[in-house]
Amino acid sequence: MAKEISGYLKLQVKGGQANPSPPVGPALGSKGLNIMDFCKQFNARTQDKQGQVVPVLLTIYTDKSFDFVIKTPPAAVMLLEASKKKSGSAEPNRIKIGSVNWDQIKAIAETKMTDLNAFTVESAMKMVAGTARSMGINVTGAAPWKN
Repeated sequence: MAKEISGYLKLQVKGGQANPSPPVGPALGSKGLNIMDFCKQFNARTQDKQGQVVPVLLTIYTDKSFDFVIKTPPAAVMLLEASKKKSGSAEPNRIKIGSVNWDQIKAIAETKMTDLNAFTVESAMKMVAGTARSMGINVTGAAPWKN
């Protein structure tokens, strides 16, 4: 018989660096979950993503047990790494902070493909390019589908 789900919880934690301090501790403690158990499991499963911000979707069951799914890093974080910047522009329509090329956009789109609502790499690239534009990052070169 399947366990009864009591709720879901979304967190963004740096890979391999989960600890009981905020924001992880209070979020899990308020649901009555074992914080150290989550931290140990999460750190073990994200050793390869050390230091990257990783979204996690926790499924919480009525018996206070849990399962979690690790998603790919947010497109915004990956775009900041690609453009070698610390944060996006305060006024993206006026102030541009950097640029990325279509090859970098394609690499990010292929990485994010499992979490995006897109069927083709081209449509995923358009989504990532839109995120870049909203952050004040220029995409240089001609779009590959316009050639």
